[in-house]
Amino acid sequence: MIKGFGGVFWRTKNIEVVKKWYSDVLKMEIENWNGTVIKPQTGNETIFSFFTEDDSYFPTEQQVMLNFQVDNLNEMMEHLEQIGVPLVKEKEMSEYGKFIWIEDPEGRLVELWEK
Repeated sequence: MIKGFGGVFWRTKNIEVVKKWYSDVLKMEIENWNGTVIKPQTGNETIFSFFTEDDSYFPTEQQVMLNFQVDNLNEMMEHLEQIGVPLVKEKEMSEYGKFIWIEDPEGRLVELWEK
């Protein structure tokens, strides 16, 4: 019945700062309506997963974590270094792929994933 995610929506304390950060850091083209459309590409997939309240994979005070799939994690890391965005957690490799973590301006952990 479900074809895919229709969107991710959340409230923010400073919309202009958050829009600029996601645009500059993750190269998302944020439109005047305060969002963007991310179109699926071949090989891209969206994971929908639950975590228990006390799971330590991401901060327990954070209800939702964004995970963005990227083509090349090493290139993304070079970009982040060039613009001065520190990694919250160094690159991790597992059977699911490669992952890094950064924080947005409001302290939300954002996971970047190369499959």
